[in-house]
Amino acid sequence: MKSATVSAFALSTMLFSASVSFAQELATKDRIGLADAPKSLVVRLTNDSPNNSDPAIAEGYQKLFVDFIKKHPDWKLQMQFMSSDIGTEQAKMLEQAKAGNAPDCAAVDSFVLSQFMVNHVLADFTPYFSKEEVDDLFPFIRSGITDKDQTVRAWWWDTDLRVLYRNKSIVADAPQTWDDLKKAALASTKEGMEGVLFNGGRWEGTTFDWLANYWALGGKLVDDSGKPVFGEGENKEKFLKALNYFKDLVDSGAAPKRVSTIANYDDMNAAAAAATTALFIGGNWQYAQLKATLDEDEFNNWTFSPIPGPSADQRSTGTGGWTIASFSKDKDKVEMCANLAREVYMGPANALQQQLPTRKSLFDKYEVFSTEANKTFAKALVDGQARPGVPIYPEISNQIQIMMGDVLSGTKKPEDALNAAFNAALEAYKRL
Repeated sequence: MKSATVSAFALSTMLFSASVSFAQELATKDRIGLADAPKSLVVRLTNDSPNNSDPAIAEGYQKLFVDFIKKHPDWKLQMQFMSSDIGTEQAKMLEQAKAGNAPDCAAVDSFVLSQFMVNHVLADFTPYFSKEEVDDLFPFIRSGITDKDQTVRAWWWDTDLRVLYRNKSIVADAPQTWDDLKKAALASTKEGMEGVLFNGGRWEGTTFDWLANYWALGGKLVDDSGKPVFGEGENKEKFLKALNYFKDLVDSGAAPKRVSTIANYDDMNAAAAAATTALFIGGNWQYAQLKATLDEDEFNNWTFSPIPGPSADQRSTGTGGWTIASFSKDKDKVEMCANLAREVYMGPANALQQQLPTRKSLFDKYEVFSTEANKTFAKALVDGQARPGVPIYPEISNQIQIMMGDVLSGTKKPEDALNAAFNAALEAYKRL
């Protein structure tokens, strides 16, 4: 009997060792799948992958990728990873795509997806996603991945939104309007806080977070042809109103002057951890970061609410996220890339990283999204607005960043800064 037990133990050990060996054989730093697999797909990804800096997330992704490749044993994935300089990485990949030497399958930031579309470098994903799957997407997602012919050019798998975080022990009630936020921020300074924090430095987050205020007024950045219109007519009036709102927060002391140098959401987390702020505008993903950073009692003081609007019924919030797209002209590779988007990213990766799904039904499918916080985020996505899918947007954003720095630092008056930004955007538009 003892011999049988030992034999059984030895067998299980051998099987376990074989399983580990097989898994290792299927996953190396730059390859998922057997080295001698007859078909190969070059895949370029961000850290939403086995290359994630968090060991637990990296391990989770490796399992997802190994499980995926087991279902497609004739394939191997040749893995490439982007640096943290996403803007440069995406620009480089667009040039590679135009020259015909881009990877077969890659992560494309929703922020620049339109540039890839207008250059006609993206493969057609329409055959690989059902009408039901497409209809299940949030409206801004659905319009973001389809071109004028309603062809699906990428699969947008995760999204996010911006909210107002507050320390309930200092700011008990959620500000509903711009005036409410200013009053709450000023009151917090009397409690030793530095007021409301937000991105105001030179980076995309500054533009995107502030745009919620402009969009809440009904302002538009571009017309139907993609031409900038934010500096003329009613749009100019709305733009100045939203810009002066932020300027007044700084001038009044409701926001510290240092917001003009904040260019990282981590700065807000650090301020919350140091108990120097009770209010900040940030992304939904920061809720989990606060939970991981703060002591339990401190975290329980923090909550979030929609970004205040000019009035309580005027709301908007910026929504971003990542897509998976194919640059290949080989139908088998295009289909394999679509399979990767569906089987790894559309749901499993959302749950792994707690990144908001883009399909409404997935909030019910995965338990992690059944929390009150994630249910609230899902409801807020109704007011979500994505950046306009036009080639000129990156330059508009660049000019708004410059403008915001000039205005918040007092270097230029709001209207002068707006005029300079608008004229520069128009000149760039003419060069497209």
